[in-house]
Amino acid sequence: MADVESNRAVANRLKRARGQLDAVIRMVEEGRECEPTVMQLAAVTKALDRAGYVLISSGLRECMDSPDEQQRAEAIQKLEKVFLSLA
Repeated sequence: MADVESNRAVANRLKRARGQLDAVIRMVEEGRECEPTVMQLAAVTKALDRAGYVLISSGLRECMDSPDEQQRAEAIQKLEKVFLSLA
């Protein structure tokens, strides 16, 4: 992914998710109630998914700029598989 701004956004999102995950671990270790713990875990999951989608989106933009139609088709096919792995 060549888009520096997208890279920065993804890295920031992942850092926030890491902080949220640390909070979930603390909640579990402290025996906190189920509902807020699961809600926090859902937030981590969503943050990770969004980071993956941003990476895929950036990859799609990059491969659409490829002048070679064969390479573009192969890249799109690979990205589709990656996208489906997040589903």
